[in-house]
Amino acid sequence: MFRTIGDRPSLWESRLPPEVLRLPEQLSRVDALLGDPAFFAPFAPRFHLVLGRPSTPVECYLRLMFLKFRYRLGYESLCAEVSDSVSWRRFCGIPLDGRVPHPTTLMKLTTRCGDEAVAGLSEALRAKAAGAKLLRTARVRADTAVIAANVACPVGAGLLAKAVGKLVRAARRVQAAGGATGTVMTGRRRAAGRRHGRWLPRCAPGLSWAGTRRAGRSAGRPETWLIWPRPLPGTRPRCCATAAGRCGGPWAGRVRGRLRRAPGELTVTIERTATVVSQARSRLAGQMPDGATRLVSLHDPEARPIRKGRIDRPVEFGYQAQVTGNDYGIILDYGVAAGNPPDAPQLAPAISRIARRAGRTPDPVTADRGYGGPATERELQALGVCTVAIARRARPSTARRAAEHARGFRALVKWRTGCEGRISYLKRGYGWDRTRLDGRDGASIWCGHGVSSHNLVKISALAS
Repeated sequence: MFRTIGDRPSLWESRLPPEVLRLPEQLSRVDALLGDPAFFAPFAPRFHLVLGRPSTPVECYLRLMFLKFRYRLGYESLCAEVSDSVSWRRFCGIPLDGRVPHPTTLMKLTTRCGDEAVAGLSEALRAKAAGAKLLRTARVRADTAVIAANVACPVGAGLLAKAVGKLVRAARRVQAAGGATGTVMTGRRRAAGRRHGRWLPRCAPGLSWAGTRRAGRSAGRPETWLIWPRPLPGTRPRCCATAAGRCGGPWAGRVRGRLRRAPGELTVTIERTATVVSQARSRLAGQMPDGATRLVSLHDPEARPIRKGRIDRPVEFGYQAQVTGNDYGIILDYGVAAGNPPDAPQLAPAISRIARRAGRTPDPVTADRGYGGPATERELQALGVCTVAIARRARPSTARRAAEHARGFRALVKWRTGCEGRISYLKRGYGWDRTRLDGRDGASIWCGHGVSSHNLVKISALAS
């Protein structure tokens, strides 16, 4: 059952001294902004209005998520901090004698509401700022960044070893839940772990490079860590067949939730393991798997390898996000895409959405060289943008070179670099460095909460 507002403070709680009940300045500003019922509407379609148990109030959930992303807290530490703090309890609308929602409740609510509800929250916040004449679009800048997925550096043989371990753990969960009690499960995780990597000479044929290490302080020359996935394709089919066989047969009595989900989990893991085996065989044959379809994680199949030209991280694994901001640091638009799509086609739709929200077309618009091209400028000019300060990727003509060297153009290009600082601030302060939710939808939910928390701080400061 959908609930928007929780229980009000009791009578004896109002008798506490004013010093105890006072909120910090920033939380007080955000509290005044979040009191609008318009922020609850995007979450209403996810719940039934009458049937079911009373849900966690949306007001309390939104404030808890703001604290989580504002102060970079985990779910467990967030609930513990709110339980111990009087001011945070008052900010979240939880009475002193009330119970703080369990961490797993917040996790389930976050995935249940989905990215559409989080996007609706950001839309409602921008609409409120536009109504108060705080959404300025005098100048707009855009840039893209990589949102790292919650995966380790993927290596073909390492993924095979992890797949073997995942299959064994899934089959043993079936036995722990009461299924296939008379069957002996043989685990081969240790054998796969021993065989998945070898220190071999770099000149060995048919092997994939994973990294380097120094042989010793006195040797002075690096050795190369090469992966040898040949024994694992023979180990994997036996383990898959053994694990899949544990879920067969009739299930007597009440079927538990874990036992019901186990066959589907095993089927998905076996399919992804077959994909990883195919990738390893292609690599041994001297062919590099296509990055647009390459599987780099067993639990996050939508993550992809992305090259952004960074020296410290030549290849990152995750999703691409676009950020569009203004002079005051407010994120006017954001988006999360799977893989590494080109930057240029994403700019015009973002400017169109900003114009619809603010009621006027932004002018000027600037971005980095990755957006440069005649087609991008034509699309922006069709939307009503008069000044487009984007350097061309190709060798410019004499007239174009003179236009890019003009004082106004160069000033806008220098101002554009502040978007990189904004993205860095989102990564350091609001969780954009790594998404903790799997899939593109999970990354969109995670980034959406980070943007909402960031905009709440900025807009509340401008409104005060």
